[in-house]
Amino acid sequence: MARELPKREEARREDTWKLEDMYPSAKEWEEDLKRVMELAEEIAGMEGHLGDSAGNLRKALEKIAGMGEKLDLAYNYAERLFDQDQNNSEHQAMSAKAANIYAQAASLTAYMDPEIIGIDDGKLDRFYREDPGLELYRGQIREICRLKEHCLSAEMEKLLAQATEMSNTASDTFSVINNADFLFPEVEDEKGETVRITHGRYGTLMESADRRVRRESFEKLYSVYQQYANTLASLYNGQVKMQIFYARARKYRNTLEAAVTANDVSPAVYHNLVETVDRNLDKLHRYVSLRKRCLGLDELHMYDIYTPMIPDAAKEIPYGEAKETVLKALAPLGEDYLAKLKEGFENRWIDVYENQGKRSGAYSAGAYGVHPYVLLNYTGTLDSMFTLAHEMGHALHSCYSNENQPYIYADYKIFVAEVASTTNEILLMEYLLENTTDKRERAYLLNHYLDSFKGTVFRQTQFAEFEMRSNALCESGESLNAANLNQMYLELNRKYYGPDMVSDEQIAYEWARIPHFYYNFYVYQYATAFSASVAIAKSILSEGAPAVERYKKFLSGGCSMAPVELLKIAGVNLETPEPIERAMQAFGEILDEMEALVES
Repeated sequence: MARELPKREEARREDTWKLEDMYPSAKEWEEDLKRVMELAEEIAGMEGHLGDSAGNLRKALEKIAGMGEKLDLAYNYAERLFDQDQNNSEHQAMSAKAANIYAQAASLTAYMDPEIIGIDDGKLDRFYREDPGLELYRGQIREICRLKEHCLSAEMEKLLAQATEMSNTASDTFSVINNADFLFPEVEDEKGETVRITHGRYGTLMESADRRVRRESFEKLYSVYQQYANTLASLYNGQVKMQIFYARARKYRNTLEAAVTANDVSPAVYHNLVETVDRNLDKLHRYVSLRKRCLGLDELHMYDIYTPMIPDAAKEIPYGEAKETVLKALAPLGEDYLAKLKEGFENRWIDVYENQGKRSGAYSAGAYGVHPYVLLNYTGTLDSMFTLAHEMGHALHSCYSNENQPYIYADYKIFVAEVASTTNEILLMEYLLENTTDKRERAYLLNHYLDSFKGTVFRQTQFAEFEMRSNALCESGESLNAANLNQMYLELNRKYYGPDMVSDEQIAYEWARIPHFYYNFYVYQYATAFSASVAIAKSILSEGAPAVERYKKFLSGGCSMAPVELLKIAGVNLETPEPIERAMQAFGEILDEMEALVES
């Protein structure tokens, strides 16, 4: 009989997150949702009068900030409950209710941006002089006006807001199918035990030293995606069409421009990443050749890409040990950073282990006025420890931002979101390398470092290029289907991994299992952030306190500045190819050392 995951109610309390820090019970949650709608109605009643006086404008902005803060908290509470067990019908209903309230509130207040944009600059300047309390909102008003040419009439903005809930159908359906409905086959592991493949276990199975386990896990997992490829293609086609609809409605040239401009980033940054990585694919091909030699294989397949190149060097890392190691590794960031980290470890910010129905992967999420929450599916591997460091980087970024910014400027742009997480990963890796004298262990760690580059820079750029191509194909009038998505993905896979990799037929279906393809051009930011983090981590380790202070200023910035400008505070300019090129150079240097170690 296959070893099954525990049910949610079987999880140890200390291994689960403390959601009562948001609400003691659903009763208080319901009260906040009710207050959200009351505030939304009050704001709706001010329509047509924001430009009447400075006081009116300030009151409206104060009300929508108060509404947003309560709505964020209520929405987060429902989503965290839902994600801990997506089979729970009560929590499904709460999630749906929160989403519905979110859409209603957005519709009732949608007139605000176009009405604020309609206030001429001279009148706004007079308002700032007349009401000093309005000064707090100057940056927010500037950000609203930045997108002036993409803002529609109040009536049209209401209509788009009303469509929000419906527009999430493809993404929501994919999440439910992928996390709750799909039942993956069983496989016999290297110990001879029958286990059911799950999202959490798949990564561990693919790291197995037993090639049969890797191959069977790979083939069986993808057999499910292949079986439902037409349905999944239809969902992804719906997602892209939704993105096209909103981009065209807001008068953008394409979906890519719409997505990055919303984060105050130029499309040139996206294209710069893809082009720079494409120029450096020879280094990824070298990595593939080295992997093939290290594993002693005549043919390297896609199911061989995650197992360590250094056999029998992996060891299990219990969760407690992982926490202690992460604390030591992040010591260069200072005592106040470590104090926040310990608080998160000791006060149940983290939901640690996989259970039935739990959302796959890992993330940090939260709302203003309460600590962040981290979802893990910890499996005791080196990669799991790095995931812990990664997600706590996100969590502490939120802590610094929330402590140093008012609500309206605390929510940092997605473009900088991955910098804090990957900086933690690099600091962890440098600590581990610094504290080993064993040649074999060093090679194993360098292998992981290379795999981090491969997974975060090369792989995410491959995903970014796939998103760019699939959106462009749909924008040209073609409908996305399993056949053309498979062909596109397989071609990209062959280009990225090169001639020494056998791109198995199953890998053509990988697009069908990537949740980030429903995040609207999100993944490129992993690659730009990792590149930025390489530079930041190295400066922290070489300069010490001055670099740490610059970095904490960046962490504390929220969205008070454009994201590219915030990164310049930390010493990185992503408007140029230099950070990507430097990251590629670092990858090459690690590759050189790894080749020398394994061939000596």
